[in-house]
Amino acid sequence: MIKVICVKDYERVSDVAFETMKPFLKSGSVLGLATGSSPIGLYKRMIKDHNENGTSYKEIYTFNLDEYVGLPLEHSESYYTFMHKQLFDHIDIPEDHIHIPSGLGDLEANAKAYDAAMDKMTVDIQVLGIGSDGHIGFNEPDTPFTETTHVTGLTEQTRKDNARFFDPLGEEVPHEAITMGPANIMKAKNVLLVANGKNKAQAIHDMLNGEVTEKCPASILQRHPSVTVVVDEEAASLLDPSDYERR
Repeated sequence: MIKVICVKDYERVSDVAFETMKPFLKSGSVLGLATGSSPIGLYKRMIKDHNENGTSYKEIYTFNLDEYVGLPLEHSESYYTFMHKQLFDHIDIPEDHIHIPSGLGDLEANAKAYDAAMDKMTVDIQVLGIGSDGHIGFNEPDTPFTETTHVTGLTEQTRKDNARFFDPLGEEVPHEAITMGPANIMKAKNVLLVANGKNKAQAIHDMLNGEVTEKCPASILQRHPSVTVVVDEEAASLLDPSDYERR
């Protein structure tokens, strides 16, 4: 079941996303986390809650969706660096509770090891963004729904969307990433997808109202029992008002 909440702007998207996340911020929880610009506001609110209310992450575990292939951990655009800068460095989570797939070394072995680690735990809530082409994680269109953690080539659309992060460095966006597959994502007990901006409107429409097809990877969420989608007005602009609740 998918519940869609439409709010005015990105700040409200982040507020409502945090309200959805808050019940899971407790000892023993397993959080599935995402990178990209969409969840940054959520992470800021998690940090604020930690600082002001003392919410502890000492007994919480995290699994990230993906990582670029070939970027050193210390690279400014690696997702390892992103997650530490945007969240982990500001909360009390032990480093050995953090799981991020490795894009270095033996990639096939890394993928198998990540699946094995995930098989030992169940993600309580998986945070997702969505690409303009409907990808979730780095599961590009035509990724089999049965796929688990794997290495994938990035489409030109995805690389174009992410170029703004690499252009100031004078670098190209990597051509490959290692990512959880749709099968991993669907094992989470709950899913929280956040999206903002008009460039996400078609993907949100297709995810919710299109057929379930590997051409729109996010459409598999129609088969998940507990999904909350939080969007701003621009991302919801192609939806019928009956598709969502307003907050």
